[in-house]
Amino acid sequence: MAQSSTNKVETQIVQDVVGRLDAVREVMLAEYRKRHNDPWLVAYSGGKDSTLLLHLVWEIMLSLPPEERKRQIHVIANDTLVESPLVIQHLKNSLSVIREAAEQAGLPVRVTITKPYVDQTFWVNLIGRGYIPPTRNFRWCTDRMKILPTERLLEKLLLTHKRAVLLVGTRRSESQNRQRNMKKHGVKAHKMNPHGNIKGCRMFAPLADLQDQDVWMILMQLKPPWGDSHRNLVTLYRNASGGECPLVLSKEDAPSCGTTSPRFGCWTCTVVQKDKSLRGLIDAGHEEEEKLEALADFREWLIKLREDDENRMPVRRDGKVRIKANGNRVMGPFLLEVRQEILAALQELEEEVGERIISTSEIEMIQDIWRVDKIREDGRLALIKTCT
Repeated sequence: MAQSSTNKVETQIVQDVVGRLDAVREVMLAEYRKRHNDPWLVAYSGGKDSTLLLHLVWEIMLSLPPEERKRQIHVIANDTLVESPLVIQHLKNSLSVIREAAEQAGLPVRVTITKPYVDQTFWVNLIGRGYIPPTRNFRWCTDRMKILPTERLLEKLLLTHKRAVLLVGTRRSESQNRQRNMKKHGVKAHKMNPHGNIKGCRMFAPLADLQDQDVWMILMQLKPPWGDSHRNLVTLYRNASGGECPLVLSKEDAPSCGTTSPRFGCWTCTVVQKDKSLRGLIDAGHEEEEKLEALADFREWLIKLREDDENRMPVRRDGKVRIKANGNRVMGPFLLEVRQEILAALQELEEEVGERIISTSEIEMIQDIWRVDKIREDGRLALIKTCT
């Protein structure tokens, strides 16, 4: 009897998930079939939610005769240039398969990976300008490395299409913060919402009401319509014990990048004290364990440098002095000599792991910034000594 009761419960769970999935498909198909041909821009991070989102978009296209596949589909991904090695490898591999499958099937799908401009990369800001590794109160990385590159691409596409629909894998059950933001903006699975910053762009979150277990059950039961399998994705999550750092589209989405949950994203992320995802991969005995260990140690060294006031200027980059309510001085960027030390250590890390971490163009940009900062820094330090 107990076994029969368990089977009934499991069957009911599966039926419920199938029902919710069919409802999502109906909403997406109805939107796709509307008279206008505004292109769909699919935000893809390679994680479970964005993978399911693209999966459903692909199924919808295949369910229609070729003459009805009028919408251009742009699959948009983001590379911050400091992504966790395994994550960026998975992302690029999956996008390569997706691009090739779309061409073979004759589907109107284009794949684009955005990157930050060279003057706004992680290393140029940290080593060049001396910005301290990101904190919860100084999360300078998200704007420069994720939001701005994506917004530039959206604006470029809108010059051609005038209007577009941005599909995101956002779900209410991801976190309380995400739930609050979705409620605030009236985000619903069947409803369009205007993009907060870009005119002509509407946002569509068809997965909004799905639960984590729904997403996993669907992915485990279905094969990607573009071929291959979800095996690598499942293994990556299992080993990292976490979730993706999604393609971030606004500052309100920023907490998804670097929360206390074990998400995987940039290996340099210092918003959290401990990178549980990177350590999870190491503890799982991944074949690149030594490389990941070296990256994790370097990240933790950056945090130690940040916490030592002796490594930082007593004034901000604009030359202003800021005092906290308790009377303590707000420290500024890293001293030039500390930045030089970080670059030397980073180049040693490159030799240790056997691959390029910082590009030649980044180093050239850093050296240009240093030349100007050397004059400014000497002047500021001399002024401070005179005043004290």
